[in-house]
Order: sequence, then C-alpha cells, then structure tokens
Amino acid sequence: MRDFRGLRHALIPEPSEGPPIVRDQRTNRRIRAREVRVVGPNAEQLGVMSLEAALSRAQADGLDLVEISPMAKPPVCKIMDYGKFKYEEKKKASDAKKKQVVVHLKEVKLRPKTEEHDYEFKVRNTRRFLEEGNKAKITIQFRGREITHKELGSAILDDVVKDLKEIAVVEQNPRMEGRQMFMILAPNPKVAQRARELARQAVEAAGKKQEGRPAVPAAVVSATAVGNPTPVASKE
Repeated sequence: MRDFRGLRHALIPEPSEGPPIVRDQRTNRRIRAREVRVVGPNAEQLGVMSLEAALSRAQADGLDLVEISPMAKPPVCKIMDYGKFKYEEKKKASDAKKKQVVVHLKEVKLRPKTEEHDYEFKVRNTRRFLEEGNKAKITIQFRGREITHKELGSAILDDVVKDLKEIAVVEQNPRMEGRQMFMILAPNPKVAQRARELARQAVEAAGKKQEGRPAVPAAVVSATAVGNPTPVASKE
C-alpha cells in the first residue's frame, strides 16, 4: 500500500490581492517636463511651477521631487523622501507575499481493486488535505487487463466524490490519460475561506512571536558563527 508521505505534490499559488507592481518613478533631474504641478511633503497643493523652482523647493526641504502622475498636464510631482518611500513599498510587498496562501496539489493513487480499509485510509487523508485548503488529484491506476474495466475506476471516483461531497467540489471531471483515470477535487468555497483565514492567523501569530523575541547581541552572533561554522540552508 502506498504511503501518503510519498505522494507527489506541486505548488499552485492562490490568487491574492497584493499591491500592484509600480515602475520606478522619475525623480529630480530625471524629470523631463518644464513645468510641474507640485504636491508638498504633507500633501499640500503648492501649485504649478517650473521644474527648477520645484527642485529648489524639494532641495530646501532636504527631500526629493518625485513624478507621481506623468500623464497629467502638467505632470504631478510630490516632494518626499524617495528612499524611505521605496523601502516602505518593498516592505509592504514582502508582507503581502508572506500572507499569500500556497495551495498544494496532492496526488492520491488508487487501484480498481483497492481494498476497503486502504480506500478509507486514503479518503481520510484526502479529507485532511482539502480541509487545509489544498487540492487533490485522485488517480486510478489500471494494470494489465484491468484497462478493459474502466467502469470500476469510474465507480471508485464516484464513491470518493460522494464521501467528500460536504467539503469538496469536482474541479476537473474524470478523464483518461494513458492507463490512468483521474479527476481533481478542490475544497468548496466555505472550506477554502476557513483554510485561508487559519493560514492568515498563523502568519500573524508567527510575526507577533518574532517581534516579541529579544534581539541577540552582535557579539554573541559573531561568537556563535565562529564556534559553529555549520552552513544553514536558505529558506527563500
């Protein structure tokens, strides 16, 4: 009997509403317009002025002049700390990526003559996968002359759908591929939403735990690195 720990899996990113990708804005001397409409560092309207005057105003404040609406006539520019702005945007994108839910596609393999206890074991595990927000590919493997009895495979897939009907929907109907028949199940909207919420709570809890952890002095880190040169695998 096949152990579920050996099942293949793929990663399918779940759609998320992350921040849009923003191209680098023109700043300071890279701005091409002769006149610009200027917004101050506190969002106050400073009116239309020449580019040189706008640059002088930004320089006087120790900030940058950033083109935020190049298609406007005249273009709109804002006085801001551009380095700080880019850092905050990068941090927001990183936080959004951490909160992104990753859905696994688990393959569950059965045979036309799968024994009852083996079938029940795999259905229980499939239920757990779906409740975690993952998807399941249910595959019936035909060997030898079993291929002449495709109706047995169809019957098993029907049983799986019935046994999981309260939490799953058929995302891809059964189809043949070589000597295999398969279908793909996905958690229903209610189950998927609950799984996303639990994943979000887990990420937030991990973040709070990380924030509450006391910082390790640099001297201790250096001493540890010298005393224990074992490489650590990257988790990117």
